[in-house]
Amino acid sequence: MKIKLNFILLLAATVVLSVSCQQKKKANENLAPNVHMVIAQEVIQSSGYTYLRVTDEGKDLWIAITRQEAEKGKTYYFQPSIEMTDFESKELKRTFPSITFVDKFSDQPILAQPKIIPKDSIKGVQPTIVKTNVKVDRADGGITIAELYGGKDTYSGKTVRIKGQVVKYNSEIMGKNWVHIQDGTESNGLFDITVTTNDSTKVGNVVTFEGTITLKKDFGYGYFYEVLVENGKLLPAK
Repeated sequence: MKIKLNFILLLAATVVLSVSCQQKKKANENLAPNVHMVIAQEVIQSSGYTYLRVTDEGKDLWIAITRQEAEKGKTYYFQPSIEMTDFESKELKRTFPSITFVDKFSDQPILAQPKIIPKDSIKGVQPTIVKTNVKVDRADGGITIAELYGGKDTYSGKTVRIKGQVVKYNSEIMGKNWVHIQDGTESNGLFDITVTTNDSTKVGNVVTFEGTITLKKDFGYGYFYEVLVENGKLLPAK
């Protein structure tokens, strides 16, 4: 009787393990392209980012995500965005020989989704930005986001002044801070402009930048900007 009971328990455990493995295999087969399944070996928190040393198919690498809770020993999934070499974190007083900045990061499998291309999407891949309900007056002597996109060829290589509300802010990437602003205007569905700058700001601020317009800027790793404001200088608020 005891042997029979042990056999039943062993059979049940085998079935549970088999189902679990099949579910895991099915989930991995449905992963979105270029998704990495990793195990966190070390977690370092800073004011803006969470740095993780992870094991990816037996290899150690560092990744950085927007600050959030993460646990050593836990399995995570991510899609790489931009890889940086010799990246220096001034806050941590540490230089990473190689580190990958990540947009999509989860403790659940990141599954493939049907690819839907917006009718008026711009060329190239950029972070997904949601249109906000803002209304910002044009800067003195400046242009609106709609005017910039509508006349981008005219503004190429020129210095412009543009004002808007910060809707996304990433610091210390490729030696620059990256600011997304919106002013409530749009041209052919384009309503958000990215500014690279050495100046600091935060989400929600209404800011005025003066910078040079660059077209078709390709940073690699899927980051292509049809229109970009580079070397933006943050002007004093009036």
